Amino acid sequence: MAVNPQLFPNGMPVPFVNEMFVLARDGVEFHVDKIPGVNGGQLKARGTIYLSNIRMVFVASKPVGNIFAFDVPLLYIHDEKFNQPIFHCNNISGFVEPVVPENEHRALYSTHSFKILFKEGGCGTFVPLFINLISSVRRYNQQYNPREEIRVDPLQAAETPVDEMMRHAYVDPNDPTRIFLQQPTPESQLRRRTYQSQPENTL
Repeated sequence: MAVNPQLFPNGMPVPFVNEMFVLARDGVEFHVDKIPGVNGGQLKARGTIYLSNIRMVFVASKPVGNIFAFDVPLLYIHDEKFNQPIFHCNNISGFVEPVVPENEHRALYSTHSFKILFKEGGCGTFVPLFINLISSVRRYNQQYNPREEIRVDPLQAAETPVDEMMRHAYVDPNDPTRIFLQQPTPESQLRRRTYQSQPENTL
């Protein structure tokens, strides 16, 4: 996971080369722990989640301190779980490994726990696409990277075939998720090539 990825002025994440955005979901609350300099490390914010074939990007409606967005590579997520509590809103919880700059040691960075709470409307479109996309990314990674590597490149996920999954996606009328049938066209065509371009903003 990395803090404050590059965004366009409209809040849309600047895509990596070969990145395809699948959906955007407003009205979510994002919780994450072990964030230095924030409320004992616990951060909670409302905003929008963008999901692509490489990552999930949470963009806060209002910055918390100097943090306005989180970049969560799909290959770094594990133990994700869909929860349906009786008295609270549906949510997805899980763990995500940090994006470690190349010149630093992995032991200096700890695993984050996260939670996505669906505060506005259902989640019948978002949850299946999220779970299926992570499964597809893992299958592709195991096929082409059979050894368990600690420092897997999250951009390998760009090769994951998502077209078929998108064609058969179920759309829940109670879920306000926006599915991108074609790629959004932001003001600029600037595209990122690496997670290491801004090491000072990396956790």
